Amino acid sequence: MHDDRGITEHRLRRVLGERIRPAVRSHRVPLTVERWDAPGEPVPVAEGLAAPYRPCAPGDPWGPAWGTTWFKVTGTVPAEWAGRTVEAVLDLGFDRMMPGFQCEGLVHRADGGEIKALNPYGDWVRVADRATGGERVEWYVEAASDPVLVDQTPTFEGDRLTSGDRPLYRLVRMDLTVFETEVWELVQDLEVLYELMTQLDTKDARRHGILRAIGSALDEVDLADVPGTAAAARERLAGALAAPAEASAHRITAVGHAHIDSAWLWPLRETVRKVARTASNVVGLMDEHPGFVFAMSQAQQLDWIKAHRPGLFERVKKKTAEGRFVPVGGMWVESDTNMVGGEAMVRQFLYGKRFFLEEFGIETRTVWLPDSFGYSAALPQIVALSGSKWFLTQKISWSQVNRFPHHTFWWEGIDGSRVFTHFPPVDTYNSDLGPAQMAHAARNYREKGRGSRSLAPFGWGDGGGGPTREHLARAERQRNLEGSPRVEIERPDSFFEKAHAEYGDAPVWAGELYLELHRGTYTSQAKTKQGNRRSESLLREAELWSATASSRVPGFAYPYEDLERIWKTVLLHQFHDILPGSSIAWVHREARETYERVREELQAITLAAQQALAGRGTEELVFNCAPHTRRGIPAGGAGRPTGDARPPVTSGERPGGGYVLGNGRLAVEIDGRGLIVSAYDLASDRESVAPGGAANLLQIHPDFPNMWDAWDIDEFYRNKVTDLVGVDSLELDDAGPAAATVTVTRSFGASSVVQRVTLRSGARTVDIVTDVDWHETEKFLKAAFPLDVKAERTASETQFGHVHRATHTNTSWEAAKFEICAHRWIHAEEPGWGVALLNDSTYGHDVTRDVRADGGQTTTIRLSLLRAPRYPDPETDQGRHTLRYSLAPGAGIGDAVREGHALNLPERVVRGAGVVPPLLSVDGDAVVVESVKLAEDRGGDVIVRLYESLGGRARATLTAGFPIAAAVESDLLERPLDGTAVGAAAPDGTVALTLRPFQIVTVRLRRA
Repeated sequence: MHDDRGITEHRLRRVLGERIRPAVRSHRVPLTVERWDAPGEPVPVAEGLAAPYRPCAPGDPWGPAWGTTWFKVTGTVPAEWAGRTVEAVLDLGFDRMMPGFQCEGLVHRADGGEIKALNPYGDWVRVADRATGGERVEWYVEAASDPVLVDQTPTFEGDRLTSGDRPLYRLVRMDLTVFETEVWELVQDLEVLYELMTQLDTKDARRHGILRAIGSALDEVDLADVPGTAAAARERLAGALAAPAEASAHRITAVGHAHIDSAWLWPLRETVRKVARTASNVVGLMDEHPGFVFAMSQAQQLDWIKAHRPGLFERVKKKTAEGRFVPVGGMWVESDTNMVGGEAMVRQFLYGKRFFLEEFGIETRTVWLPDSFGYSAALPQIVALSGSKWFLTQKISWSQVNRFPHHTFWWEGIDGSRVFTHFPPVDTYNSDLGPAQMAHAARNYREKGRGSRSLAPFGWGDGGGGPTREHLARAERQRNLEGSPRVEIERPDSFFEKAHAEYGDAPVWAGELYLELHRGTYTSQAKTKQGNRRSESLLREAELWSATASSRVPGFAYPYEDLERIWKTVLLHQFHDILPGSSIAWVHREARETYERVREELQAITLAAQQALAGRGTEELVFNCAPHTRRGIPAGGAGRPTGDARPPVTSGERPGGGYVLGNGRLAVEIDGRGLIVSAYDLASDRESVAPGGAANLLQIHPDFPNMWDAWDIDEFYRNKVTDLVGVDSLELDDAGPAAATVTVTRSFGASSVVQRVTLRSGARTVDIVTDVDWHETEKFLKAAFPLDVKAERTASETQFGHVHRATHTNTSWEAAKFEICAHRWIHAEEPGWGVALLNDSTYGHDVTRDVRADGGQTTTIRLSLLRAPRYPDPETDQGRHTLRYSLAPGAGIGDAVREGHALNLPERVVRGAGVVPPLLSVDGDAVVVESVKLAEDRGGDVIVRLYESLGGRARATLTAGFPIAAAVESDLLERPLDGTAVGAAAPDGTVALTLRPFQIVTVRLRRA
């Protein structure tokens, strides 16, 4: 037989595009359109309905950036359309290639109720399945004119304060049309078969069978009367669509989904509207398709619907009760997991899972994080302690260098906890369910021969409207289709139950899920990161002192509502495009303002509790919120500091320029360039600075990654570096017995920096405060600390422990980690001696190995201080910053833990009557108290969360400063847990604890 494949395929593409698709709508009657342009920010629905409208016509421009236009649409179905299916087409000016990243609309009835959203693949509204003629249409469209910001070009359109006022869109059409159902079905048949055919080998008989069926169907189509001949054409395709799949065909669980970033290229307020639009589409689609299942994560987004669209929320609740609208994730938002602190990670699950339980009566089991930028090694334990069983992400498929070896596996965390995990091999969380993507999933699946199934989330995200009827048509046709995987729409839990049963002995991946991409997110938008870290610390203080005061001071009320509200605000801003610094300028401007309000409110809550505890008096009391005793003040207590007998600080000029500082523990030399050339540990007789090296060396690199500006740094940035060694001034000031400070001022480019290097009496750290006035563009600022330490690996703090990473680059996996995340500290050691580098708000670091002149090895740790990408915020990090970090020579891991907390949890001084003993105490430094609070059920029980911090087994005694009736080990939702870490409460108020390495233990103490 002659090979005429190309002719038939070309014929199909033309006939389908030029004749069949246009024939889906066979008649057209324009609707009457009026408009009202809302001034400023979006208005309530009632105000939009009652607004003064004026005439509008297709072709009219509308919508400046971030504006809202209300369209009133009226019309009548012609009598001659009786018996026909009638839909309206409401095209606001959509670009079909960018669903979710442009204008959007929500259609309302005259009573304000939501009908459905408008977007590029959902620009229609059903009027009647079978019209009688004369039906009256009166709708109101709330249309958002969000600017298109996806082309990665620097623009000031990303903030309403700097965007232009020119209209961005033109109204295309608002018509009543006849919807030709049989033609639409023919389109779905042809598209599925054609795409399936292209996935099959040219030697496969199935491919040629489909080709002949398509050619036969096209022969039946009368191009002058497509609606009249569509049924006959479909009959010619029926056999090809009825051929069953092979018994061994891969099985795909399709889950409706709409990944909606809680902020990204739009502000938070626009996400409130995006989720309402999407939810209205989804519940409407469920009314028409009983088998449709949709999964939605992020309790915050459902809470927005509840607050802003209560009628819609009731519809969501009804579909949830039917098991079709499925809450997943169990978190308040789909947060970043690299930089979020331990207690904040717990609260993501506490408040997220509580919301789903209270609103829907559902205990979520699947942690759904498809798009976060890598996953902390502490997460498996947190997932397990939250009562969840399964974990899903897709993002690791974005890694640049190494292909992850599994799609279904057990993920093991730093404490040994494991969670059953799946990476969808479809390699997208916005699948179109087309045969090409389904074939890719089957080919790509790495568990062949052991497992046979995978999951595919489908639907347009980010305001694109979610799943469509076209998606469902593709799923139905591929349910049991020869040449295709078997596609079945199911709940996520159904997939995980089957996959777990089939492949319970899946391989194990231990440690972090490092994304080999988006490493710049550890540094971009420094003030957002600083606001997060400080908010986490302030929340710890506010809860500790409020819990202590409510237990000790009659009449003091624990501020439950305020703390929960503030926690949820902080959790929202940990979303994976806010905390990582990858959102538009508007988002980060608002974040800075929000963090300032949070700071003021939490300081007021803390002060009120501390004053209540201190009582009336004039004595200066120092409150210690850190989990370790310092200056004689116990953790969680207040009193007068001790230790005044410490040796005084000495200072003097250094031969050759600079200054020498000492305190009996450390001897520090700062040369004439203002660099630390010696930080000597006197007790160990060890130098911490590498020979010939200089610590606290600021270095600047060019920073222009290949693609995602705010997200990425590419390794070639290291190829060029400028050491900032020029000095404007170098002075010794604040010299005295308690402390001595050397201040160095530098200028570079359009920027300047003032650094204050301080040594304090009795301190084991050299403290550095760096004030930068930053006005660089596409530059990367680092602070280098070359250490005279032969370290095969470093330890970096993460949630409730630390992770080890190799310092060498023996393999591509290690080489890809050229930028890493650490929380409050990073530590390098050789047996018996180490050095820690501590920070108060920096997350990005890099570590390299060097060789001494004598052949020995040194280790250089650098902090990533500031970047200056131009997209999506063209003025990222411009302005003034204050960054604090410390060098701790001779530090072990325990010292790093203690000093890291001390740097992030400063002492606070309040005048009062006398000592405030701790509400709770734990003996030994290995077990760290992470949080102290009152129980969420408001019954008055005290909750203490602690963890083993050194990576070894530990026994400790928890002592309560109040009578207790019982101590119960609990999960993260404060429910009893069948654990073995917590002993019974003794009559003296003590509780014995036994912890494995890095174990998190939550203890619920019931008052006697």
